[in-house]
Amino acid sequence: MGGGPAGLVAAIAARTRGFAVTLADGAEPPIDKPCGEGLMPETQAALRELDITPDASDGYEFRGIQFIYGGKQVAADFPEGKGMGLRRPLLHAMLVAKAEQSGVRLLWKTPASAITSEGVQLKSGLLQARWIVGADGGGSRVRRWSGLEATVQRSQRFATRRHYRVQPWSEYMEIHWGQGAQAYVTPISREEVCIVVMAERFEDADFAKVLEELPELRKRLRGAELTSRERGAVTAMHKLKKVTSGNVALVGDASGGVDAITGEGLRLAFQQSLALAEAMERNDLTSYGHAHQELARRPMRMGKLMLLLSRNEKLRQRSFAALASRPQLFEDLLAVHMGRVSGVQTLGTGLEFGWQFLSA
Repeated sequence: MGGGPAGLVAAIAARTRGFAVTLADGAEPPIDKPCGEGLMPETQAALRELDITPDASDGYEFRGIQFIYGGKQVAADFPEGKGMGLRRPLLHAMLVAKAEQSGVRLLWKTPASAITSEGVQLKSGLLQARWIVGADGGGSRVRRWSGLEATVQRSQRFATRRHYRVQPWSEYMEIHWGQGAQAYVTPISREEVCIVVMAERFEDADFAKVLEELPELRKRLRGAELTSRERGAVTAMHKLKKVTSGNVALVGDASGGVDAITGEGLRLAFQQSLALAEAMERNDLTSYGHAHQELARRPMRMGKLMLLLSRNEKLRQRSFAALASRPQLFEDLLAVHMGRVSGVQTLGTGLEFGWQFLSA
């Protein structure tokens, strides 16, 4: 249920385990979504497990993350591999083609009206199903129908996205920090960048207002052609008490989500899909619930930290001063975020950051 990237990858993963799979969605391709359009190295690794490899010529590779705030810049390379900026409709088309090749039955413009213990109610009648997977986004009806709606915690922010025709000026995905908002710059081709502005208040996610606060970014975009209409979205960070009920399981935003500030949404959805297919093959969704919880733990922590920085100017100033005085520390923190260090190394990095923060 749901034909976005999460639903398509869940369908493909289930096919690799030998299941007969039908995917239904009320929309039709290509399906777009206002997002940062960056595929982190771990996201690409999850796709490769299903023999899906985006061609670098379709997008633009970047080597890491760069923070820009108050005239200071700190950059860190990914510990392994490169990220890739890729237009969302291109990614969607790629996943649709792989699903078709894998033998997934695709029912576009086919909304569901209910689910039962036997299957899914479509306009054409009841589609019987052993397993029902809800991949229908943050406002998931499957989540509501299956009684999984209760959340442990929830917060939301507002986002707007634009594309500009301009040659990428950096080898990094950039995050520009303003007083009430952040602007994410992702290079997506040799002549285009994607920019997403995020803020907790709707009025603070206004492009004109944000660019007034970010002179470095405003200068880069001066005279650049706008290549898409501005689109808005709401990004939520919420955690469900349970992601399975009987023969129903949730993946992607339907199963909870981390704030888009982490860049982890697609990675989580794809890794959840792999774990779910394995659990269905074993005829036991309990392991999926445990795997889902574990997968979300690290990005949830990072999301809370990043949101704290966005809300507290003094904390943000001291943190940037600490990172600017010790650039290697930012790479260490990125490695922690990517899960590429041991628990002992994570503790050491945290202690060093604490010391630099207090000394800043």
